[in-house]
Amino acid sequence: MSSNIRLPKICQHCGQEFIAKTTVTKYCGDNCAKRAYKKRKRDEKVQKVAPLVIQKAEHNQHKVQNKDFLSIAETCELLGTSRMTLYRQIKNGTINAGKIGRRTIIKRTEIEKLFQS
Repeated sequence: MSSNIRLPKICQHCGQEFIAKTTVTKYCGDNCAKRAYKKRKRDEKVQKVAPLVIQKAEHNQHKVQNKDFLSIAETCELLGTSRMTLYRQIKNGTINAGKIGRRTIIKRTEIEKLFQS
């Protein structure tokens, strides 16, 4: 037994108008239904990962705040600048840095002096 219902609806994925033969139809066709399903699954995965990324970033910031000496990467993260900008500041003498072997380290008080002047 077939349905004689004909309802004008708008596809929830592409936004086009279509004629639905049932009251629960959401999409204009199979392709839109599949694409909406993939988008829904992708969004679920992103929602699971997002809190972990935020938690990791907060952990890194907490770890950097307790150190007296910072690496170039940690200083860049703390100041929100690029590595090249930081190296330019070291070369100009704005920031004093020390070398231990190949590693460049910066004293936290040097960074604080930038904002006191």
